[in-house]
Amino acid sequence: MKNISRFFWLKILLYCVLTIYALITLIPFLWALSASFKPLSEIVSGNPNFLPQNFTFDNYKQIFLQEPLFWRWLFNSLIIAISVTILNLLLNSMAGYALARLRFVGKRFWFFLILAVLAVPAQITLIPTFLILKAIGWLNSYQGMIVPSMVNATFIFMMRQFFVNFPKELEEAAQLDGLNTFGIFRHIVLPLAKPALAAQAVFVFMGSWNNFLLPLVILFDPEMFTLPLGLNSFKGQYISYWNYIMAASMVFTLPALAIYAFFNRYFIQNVTFTGGKG
Repeated sequence: MKNISRFFWLKILLYCVLTIYALITLIPFLWALSASFKPLSEIVSGNPNFLPQNFTFDNYKQIFLQEPLFWRWLFNSLIIAISVTILNLLLNSMAGYALARLRFVGKRFWFFLILAVLAVPAQITLIPTFLILKAIGWLNSYQGMIVPSMVNATFIFMMRQFFVNFPKELEEAAQLDGLNTFGIFRHIVLPLAKPALAAQAVFVFMGSWNNFLLPLVILFDPEMFTLPLGLNSFKGQYISYWNYIMAASMVFTLPALAIYAFFNRYFIQNVTFTGGKG
C-alpha cells in the first residue's frame, strides 16, 4: 500500500510539473494571439493587460488586404517548405535504407562522414552555400532555397537507425515473391515506416517553414521573400509595428499546426529510432 500511495503522489507531482511547464510555454503564444487583436498604441503602452481593451481586426485586414506582398510571401514559404519536405522524405529515406541494408564500397566511410556533418553547425555552411549558389546563378530563386536543404544528415541517420531495426523477415519474404531491392523499399519498407516518415515530415517542414538565415543570405528581391523574412519588413527605422507582426505570426503558425495535426496519429505509436549495430 505504501508503494502504491508513493507512486500516486509521484504521479500527481509529475502532472503538476508538466502542467506548470505547459502553461509557461503556452502563455507567450496566448499573449501574441491577444496582441494580434490590439492596436499598436495598446501594445506599446506598457500596460500588462492580457485581454485586448480595444479589440480590432484591423491588423489582419492590413496584412491581407493592404500589404501587397503578404500573399506572395505565404506562397513562397509554402512552395519551398513543401518541396523541401517531399525531397527530404524521399532522399533521406533512400540514403538511410542504403546505409542500413545494402552492401557497397565505402559504406562505413559515408556513414562516418554523415556523423561528422552532424557536428558542423549550419551557420558555418552559410557562406560556402552563398558562394556556390552565386557561382551557378541560383541566388534569389526557388531552387537556391530548395536544393541546399533537400537532404539532412540528422534524418539520414534517424532513418538508418529505423531501418536497422526493421524486420529482415519481411524483406526476405518479399524477395521470395520476386521483388527487387527497389520494389521491397517501395512496397514493403516505406508503408511500414510511416511513423518515422511522419516524424521526419513534421520536423523538416517546421525547420524549412521557420528558416530565416538562409533566405536572409540568398534572397534580396522582396517578391521572393519567405514569411519569416517578410515579417522583418514590418520593422521601421524607429518603430516596429508589433500589431502587424503579431497578426502575421498567427497566420504563420497555422500551416505548422495543420501538418502536426495531420501527422499526430503517427506520434502516438511506439516507435524507437535508436538501435543496434549496422
